[in-house]
Amino acid sequence: MTQLSQAPNPEHHTQEVEISLLDIINFLQSAWKKLVIASIFGAVLGLVGWFTLGSYSAEYVLLNNNNNNNNSYTLDLVSWKVLQKSLPNLADQVIDENKAPQNQERLYKVLAEDQWWQKNAVPSYALSKADAKDLAGISKDLDGAASTILSITLTATGSSKEQSIDNVRSASKFLRTGGAYLQLRSLLNGYESQTISAAADTQQKITATQVEMGYQEERARQLEELHKRFPGGSAPAQQVVDAKDSGAKYLPLTTQIIAANNDINASKEALERLHKRLDQLTLIKAFLEQAIPLQDQTFDGLLLDKELLEIESALRAKLAKDDSNGQGFLDDLHAQLLSIQVRYTKGLEANTAPTSSGKKGMIKSTVGGLIAAFFLMLLVLLAQKLWINAKSGGVK
Repeated sequence: MTQLSQAPNPEHHTQEVEISLLDIINFLQSAWKKLVIASIFGAVLGLVGWFTLGSYSAEYVLLNNNNNNNNSYTLDLVSWKVLQKSLPNLADQVIDENKAPQNQERLYKVLAEDQWWQKNAVPSYALSKADAKDLAGISKDLDGAASTILSITLTATGSSKEQSIDNVRSASKFLRTGGAYLQLRSLLNGYESQTISAAADTQQKITATQVEMGYQEERARQLEELHKRFPGGSAPAQQVVDAKDSGAKYLPLTTQIIAANNDINASKEALERLHKRLDQLTLIKAFLEQAIPLQDQTFDGLLLDKELLEIESALRAKLAKDDSNGQGFLDDLHAQLLSIQVRYTKGLEANTAPTSSGKKGMIKSTVGGLIAAFFLMLLVLLAQKLWINAKSGGVK
């Protein structure tokens, strides 16, 4: 009897379920108008927000031109990855030093984000990943083509069509001027390190060569004295012996004197080369004394490159015509500066103007506002229903 009284009543459970479903249906019947009105209001708000806050998008394609001289492209995969990591830091440095172009502070703050360069600067490769898999094993040349960059597509947004185009042009300019600046800074750092380490090393070699030449001159003097004392010791050698071997002392004195003088001449030549190297390092220091301050004044690499070429031209005008070492350094510097200039002007250029596709995301914004308003109103009505039931003494 007790077990029968405690057993659940299926009819009672079904009645509770039916009542619960009936409450839901009654709730929806009484609140559907409010939910529809809230959804329409949310869709309108989303559409208004899209009109007022939505941004235009513009694209700009920079071709990664091929250098026909050595059949290489301006940017390879490694150099592009380095730029992707370095340019955000450079943009952040520009902002910290308040050197951003006029009215472009907000754009540079965007360019200082790593994610922007990952999403808005997209390289196009000669072969896609799918093509590389399909053509794998056909030719080894295709392996390099899979990592060959043909172009870079930049995307930027703005409050208007004109603003988005201006922003994408500014981003492309920063890519070129910033890339040139980073390469020039690396070049100047290399020369600066060279002057510090090479100058000390060269001076040490000069001192060692001078000491060695002193011993060589003393040995030649002693051989000359022996030759004067034993003038008959000039018989020709019967076999070829290295003058530096232990058996060289048995060579004719004239042969030993010639060998000693040859060593002295070699040391003099080495000294002359080392002194010219010091003169070359002095010329490098003179270049750096003018170049380093310019590096700290601007982050425009193309402008800095032009100013460095002017310094090189001025140093060349003052250089002695017979200074071949200095001429060699300036020729090498001139070639590197021109290479950087061409790389970030002709090497990365667009053959079409930026294109703006207009505002995007109208449907997404409208639907998002509709759904958000619907669920918000639903939560409010449910909370109101629960509050009324709680006040009346229990939940039905």
